[in-house]
Amino acid sequence: MPEFGNRLGIMSEAFYALVEEVVNRLKEKEGAEDEKWINDEEAMKLLHISSKTTLQKYRDDGSIRFTQPSRKLILYDRASILEFLNTKAKDTF
Repeated sequence: MPEFGNRLGIMSEAFYALVEEVVNRLKEKEGAEDEKWINDEEAMKLLHISSKTTLQKYRDDGSIRFTQPSRKLILYDRASILEFLNTKAKDTF
């Protein structure tokens, strides 16, 4: 019988480790969505584009807001990206 109890303990530990991992990932995702300024990868993901050139075009023509706190760092305003996407939305008939 001790062997069975030991396996339950190991399974229980594995279960709680899995639950903890899921909770941590959900917290990370929730925190990421609340960030006002996002990097180029996140911006491209939101826009469903794979080209940095297209991202630059949106930046250059004023379609989305951005900030450049340092020479090599450009951050994008999440709300302006969502607003841009909404302007492109088509109503159904």
